[in-house]
Amino acid sequence: MGAGHGHDHGHTHAVTTTGQHRKLLVAAIAISGTIFAVQLAGAFITGSLALLADAGHVLADAGGVALALGAALLAARPAKGKRTFGWARAEILAVAINGLILTGMGVYIFTEGIRRLITPSAVQPGGMAVFALIGLVGNLAAVALLYRARDASLNMKGAFLEVATDTVTSLGVLAAAIIIAATGYTRADAIVSILIGLIIVPRAIKLLREATNILLEAAPENLDLQHLRNHITQLDHVLDVHDLHVHTVTSGMPVLSAHVVVEDECFHDGHAPQLLDALQAGIAGHFDVEHSTFQLEPAGHASHEHPTHP
Repeated sequence: MGAGHGHDHGHTHAVTTTGQHRKLLVAAIAISGTIFAVQLAGAFITGSLALLADAGHVLADAGGVALALGAALLAARPAKGKRTFGWARAEILAVAINGLILTGMGVYIFTEGIRRLITPSAVQPGGMAVFALIGLVGNLAAVALLYRARDASLNMKGAFLEVATDTVTSLGVLAAAIIIAATGYTRADAIVSILIGLIIVPRAIKLLREATNILLEAAPENLDLQHLRNHITQLDHVLDVHDLHVHTVTSGMPVLSAHVVVEDECFHDGHAPQLLDALQAGIAGHFDVEHSTFQLEPAGHASHEHPTHP
């Protein structure tokens, strides 16, 4: 004999945390697209690999932000049919794709920088500085737009880190242009390109790791499973908990399910509904998990289940 109960708060989110900031994302995409076009033209005019690398980095970042926006709009679609959580997971897929794009871009920039370090090419430092300065101003504007919303979701965090890194790389390109103009040391262009590659790759790997953990339904990093288990078992009438699963559907949407073993009298004295309410309130209040599903069962019920989960 068992009882199940769950809150559907997670299904009623009409707009994800990223979607709430879609106007900021649109503005950031517009700025990044302009920077890309300007720096791409500047790379061909000046012969600077650093400008080309920065333009490629901006393009990848603008694509990542566009993915975040598109995923947020998809995530706002209602759950129906076989998609019981709607399109919420699309946000995390966007993060994974963005991470893959950034990884490939970073590796290319790094290897091409090594090649040009061995065989330097002529560049025009004056024009290089002008285009780098344009990129710097644009990136600072994008950083200012996304700063306050940077912790709203995983995608907003990624978008902010992208434009912040673009700002750093623009500073690097500007510094390389000044060095070349002052000393004639054209390898500075290749060195900055290599540094840009080294900046991109670790950040891309971090985004990939976070997205992979969510796609593999790992428990949220900020949630202590043992603490959660102890919290449940300390409730009155609770004897044990098993088949405890916690994972994240998308940013800001953790879900939990568990089988809770309770005293037999709970099923006879009408106490089960009150116990379910206590479980739901405790999980939502202490662990910020609003969507939870519990199966209440008597002590002997576990022997009838397949022993695959703790």
